[in-house]
Amino acid sequence: MSGPLILRNVEVEGRAGLDVRVEDGRIAAIGPRLQRDGARDLDAAGGALIPGLIDHHIHLLALAAEAQSVSLADARLRAATAARPGGAWIRATGYHEAGAPLLDAADLDAIAPSHPVRVQHRSGVLWVLNGPALREALGGDPPPDCVERDAAGRPTGRVWRGDAWLAARLGRTPPPLAPIGRALAACGITAVTDASATTDAWAAALLAAAHAAGDLPQRLTLMSAGPLTPPAGAAVGPVKILLDDERLPDFDEMLTRIAAARAWGRAVAVHCVTASELAITLAALDASGARPGDRIEHGSVIPQDAIPVIRDLGLTVVTQPGFVRTRGDRYLAEVDPTEHADLYRLRSLKTATVPLAASSDAPYGRPDPWEAIFATVDRRTRDGRPLGASETLAAREALDLWLGDPRDPGGPPRRVAVGAPADLCLLDRPLAAALTAPSAERVAATIISGRVVHAADAPAASLTEEAGA
Repeated sequence: MSGPLILRNVEVEGRAGLDVRVEDGRIAAIGPRLQRDGARDLDAAGGALIPGLIDHHIHLLALAAEAQSVSLADARLRAATAARPGGAWIRATGYHEAGAPLLDAADLDAIAPSHPVRVQHRSGVLWVLNGPALREALGGDPPPDCVERDAAGRPTGRVWRGDAWLAARLGRTPPPLAPIGRALAACGITAVTDASATTDAWAAALLAAAHAAGDLPQRLTLMSAGPLTPPAGAAVGPVKILLDDERLPDFDEMLTRIAAARAWGRAVAVHCVTASELAITLAALDASGARPGDRIEHGSVIPQDAIPVIRDLGLTVVTQPGFVRTRGDRYLAEVDPTEHADLYRLRSLKTATVPLAASSDAPYGRPDPWEAIFATVDRRTRDGRPLGASETLAAREALDLWLGDPRDPGGPPRRVAVGAPADLCLLDRPLAAALTAPSAERVAATIISGRVVHAADAPAASLTEEAGA
């Protein structure tokens, strides 16, 4: 739906009984009993109107591909092989070793000997290929460095950070993006930053085309590990620097990567999930000079003494508070107890005035921001155990982590005001009531650039069924 629109009887910033007129993609007027003047009416029934939510770190193509994949659980994988002709590819997700030895090609061959299978680790850093898949990917050529080999030089089936190589060898089949766009809109999300280091001209054009077609209605900001020309309808964000604790770059290489980003006129967003990764990042940014827009992605482990360094460098932390709930029990079992207080910090960063924003990291986390808002307030694992209870935020503070401008995550939250872009989320009740039990079910409508892209009384994609959550 497009054209002038008046949202009747909404709550704005705690004030009830207001009307909001939307025209030409912006908020044109706010006040009681606005004149219709040819606009369509949408009765909000007293619900709160807030800015649309922003997911500041997501992987759209991986999320869409996950929706086309099967679970790694043996029964599901065996069922998939039985349902498909021999030789048909099978893609599986959700693998985590949980303290057991890592999967290899032989393990997968025992389950699916006649189908090429590739399994993605939950972290996104590892693919495991079975024998048929590995033979097809290699095609008789020597294995590249990303393909792990055993002591005898034979490929194990494990491929580390090898997405680009796999895409080149196996081809790229674009997954459907419309279900993802609908599912995100159903959560009130109006803009996303795709944080994939693998984004190149092909992926950028694909995402921009989905946006132009309305399949992915959210405003787009795209990261990449290399140079990237912004496609029509999308913005280019920071340069993504991926770090692996087992293979950290030397200091000079870090400086070179940062210098390349500066030469492209871009900030950097550095993947930091361990204290070691954070340490080399802070040292390199201190030596090279941090600039506005530089970001720490994840900040999974932030020691207390690193907080003032992050603050003084002017860095933003873009984190995933939802992991406290979805992965917290595993963290409690596997992470050194001395580091539990350092996991996914929130309150201590905010108290230190470090700019802080939230995100999902989907598909590696659930793409529902309201679940993450609940986890931010609750700080309990799925089994109900507290993890970092001193790091909780109040519900409104938690919501604000999703309201920063895509160009300034962690900056002042956007507000519903005359002249602002009409990227809006309408809730089915006043904000205070909605935040007592945060849920995507409270989203009554989502509006992007003045256009209603989701209405709760119309059929909409469910995150569980269509977004592979």
